[in-house]
Amino acid sequence: MDGTVMIAVVQDLKDSVGVEIGLSSWITIDQQMIDAFAAVTGDYQFIHTDPEAAGQTAFGGTIAHGFLTLSLLPKMIEECVTRPGTQSTGVNYGLDDVRFVTPVPVGARIRGRFVLNDYIEPRPGVRKLCWDVTVEIDGQDKPALVAKWRSLRVERKS
Repeated sequence: MDGTVMIAVVQDLKDSVGVEIGLSSWITIDQQMIDAFAAVTGDYQFIHTDPEAAGQTAFGGTIAHGFLTLSLLPKMIEECVTRPGTQSTGVNYGLDDVRFVTPVPVGARIRGRFVLNDYIEPRPGVRKLCWDVTVEIDGQDKPALVAKWRSLRVERKS
């Protein structure tokens, strides 16, 4: 499947555990994005920021920071899960089992695939969600990243 799938609203997720909720559109990882991420994080390792030196490695050129790929998850899921307006807010709760499986070369396209792994309402107005996330690289068999991403949806008080 290519493109965006929007099949879920947060309130409707409780019956969707085990279901693939969405697939984001492709995001191109260019050198400008990699360099901007390096500037923000201070991670200027040459395999990310020096095309000539990185070209002399097994990578054959620069690669995206693993944390850059990870940081794009909110952008990816935003396309896949419709949020219920201003009645609630999302909060990152944590990540489990994060694995950077395959390096993302400069110029590659990536997208996120989201499967709802768990849904709990521990108390009224709070939903705990766990997503099985796979970040795919266009044309590659192995993903860039796999993780379990935990988040909370907290309702606003009236």
